[in-house]
Amino acid sequence: MLNLAEILENSARTCPDRTAVVAGETRMTFAEVDAAAKQVANLLVARGIEPGDRVALSIPNVVWFPIVYYGILEAGAVVVPLNILLKGREVAYHLEDSGARAYFCFEGSPELPVLEEGRAGFDAVPGCEHLFVVTADPQALSPLPGTETLTRALAGHSEVFESVATESDDTAVVLYTSGTTGKPKGAELTHANVTLNALTAHRTFEGGEGTDIHLVTLPLFHSFGQTLQMHTAFAAGNTLVLMPRFDPAAAIALIRSEQVTVFAGVPTMYHGLLAAVSGDSGPAEALSTLRIAVSAGSAMPTELMARVEEKLGVQVMEGYGLSETSPGVCFTPRDGRRKPGSIGKPIWGVQMKLVDENGRDIDDDPSAVGEIAVKGHPVMKGYLNRPEATAAAIVDGWFRTGDLARKDEDGYYHVIDRAKDMIIRGGYNVYPRELEEVLMTHPAVSMVAVVGVPHDTLGEEIKAYVLNNPADPTTPDELVRWGKQQFAAYKYPRVVEFVDRLPMTATGKILKRELGPA
Repeated sequence: MLNLAEILENSARTCPDRTAVVAGETRMTFAEVDAAAKQVANLLVARGIEPGDRVALSIPNVVWFPIVYYGILEAGAVVVPLNILLKGREVAYHLEDSGARAYFCFEGSPELPVLEEGRAGFDAVPGCEHLFVVTADPQALSPLPGTETLTRALAGHSEVFESVATESDDTAVVLYTSGTTGKPKGAELTHANVTLNALTAHRTFEGGEGTDIHLVTLPLFHSFGQTLQMHTAFAAGNTLVLMPRFDPAAAIALIRSEQVTVFAGVPTMYHGLLAAVSGDSGPAEALSTLRIAVSAGSAMPTELMARVEEKLGVQVMEGYGLSETSPGVCFTPRDGRRKPGSIGKPIWGVQMKLVDENGRDIDDDPSAVGEIAVKGHPVMKGYLNRPEATAAAIVDGWFRTGDLARKDEDGYYHVIDRAKDMIIRGGYNVYPRELEEVLMTHPAVSMVAVVGVPHDTLGEEIKAYVLNNPADPTTPDELVRWGKQQFAAYKYPRVVEFVDRLPMTATGKILKRELGPA
């Protein structure tokens, strides 16, 4: 038997008075977080939620996220974390698709109307029976008439609860894929999937017991922040410092004031930190408590990594994973040779290989490019209620990721691109990430996304959307000419467009599908 909630419960038993969560002025110990989680579990059982039922939540990085999350698990139910940016129609889709019977929704703000959208989605799904409104002020009334606040619902419920015994292969969490390539699918992660991934991440990060302080700027509804920070920290009695919304200057201030030792983010966040440090008057040595900076979610350009390590004075540990793999499968070895631009080697208990479009193994050849396939403890049990999609994605235990990579002579993997992002120009395969890496070295380029756009004769032409440095006078045409000098004739971007912003997911991944072809 195994319940993922043991990650919190064990720390509540062994280090009850240690600080578990810091959120603004609020500080809660492990004992306090677990006691509140047990109240949530009692509430759910009282409302008829049974083991195996799905329960959804739309909550940002506030103390209620871990409380509700672990409370759902302790009740034996399945957690369905939802992106707080979803619109009402999208919330309804996720509630309906997951079969959620209860829904915890944060009140939001005028700028981010989480409850307004959540209520619209909830009302459209008759099978979702209970809506609990999570307010920023626990004593506040619900901003929507006719809805029940979580505080009011919890009143009178005991802080004592014996967690439901679940099996290791029971579903613990349903994580919805981002939908960047189509309609979101729910990846079913088991108690063993997530527990082993968190414990392996702790080992990989060489974390201490009660000595690390994680700054959590990644949204906890996403697998990166959820497993590699929340679960990984709690499993070792370490502290989470929560930021509801990433702000580079505020993050730098928190690193200093809370003596943060672990920062994790996607490359766009590191880009923001660099900008904040450049305009920051505080002493650089005040960031010296940082012992590790983890980057994942998308590949970090080599040039950006070099600047981060120089300016922040901390080694970047690059990794790789997906929602379907709990998420971590590959990281830079802490005691091995570092190779900027590489995602490292498989973590403990994970096998990786490269396959061709037909699923056949690719011979060991440092120049060969293939699709990454993963096998081991992190691989999901399947897509919820989608047996055909599951059978297509997992063959003989190997999960096909859709990411293209090569494996060098030392066994390090180098992600080339998403298989779906690959551009075919005049019959030649062009990998956008290769171009983006080089374009990032130009002083005019702050961020860049390379995509294929329709072309009458070539099939696709190559276009670069550039978030440019206003201080640099380079024009788009000059950048095209510069690129022509850097790349083979078939692969340099023929079109460069300067933009004010690049569309991104809530986790900082660039949404290339929203970049128009014109």
